[in-house]
Amino acid sequence: MPMAPSSSGFLLLDAKFNLIASNQPALQILCYPTDANRIRQPRALIAERVRTILLHQQEQDRNSEDRKAFVSEISSGKRCYSCKSFQVSYNNEHSTPQPAFAVLLERSDSGTMTTGELAQRFSLTQRECETVDYLLQGLTSKEIAARMNISPNTVKAFLRLVMVKMKVSTRSGIAGKLSGARRSN
Repeated sequence: MPMAPSSSGFLLLDAKFNLIASNQPALQILCYPTDANRIRQPRALIAERVRTILLHQQEQDRNSEDRKAFVSEISSGKRCYSCKSFQVSYNNEHSTPQPAFAVLLERSDSGTMTTGELAQRFSLTQRECETVDYLLQGLTSKEIAARMNISPNTVKAFLRLVMVKMKVSTRSGIAGKLSGARRSN
């Protein structure tokens, strides 16, 4: 039985964020407004777009090395896409590039507010927005702290500030308030 084509974009990247594999929707999303079929060197273009669109620099860590993370959403034309990244480990003794990251680009529901719009509406800082994004992904304070390279107590402080700004008293209240804000927009 043939599978229906997906409208979600998928990228498989090596540890240096070079493209190993992708599907057609990912190329269309990242190459917009150019037709992906007209691009002569898609790997080079996608590598550049991954670095400029999908990655953002985080604060430098104690070893002065830049830590990179994937953004949680992107815009392509008038459409918004959530960007979900996954670390991949692959044991291969061959000299072929080993996948390190899988990236899924899914179209957001129409009417969804971007993180920037939510930040503006509730006067959230960039770090508070980042904390909320991780919270909405279901991560614990410890997991959020590890991703943001901060202590769990700092995560809790960010969440308390967010709760005050959103006028809620629980973590689930944050999600509920964001859901309601997205629907009412």
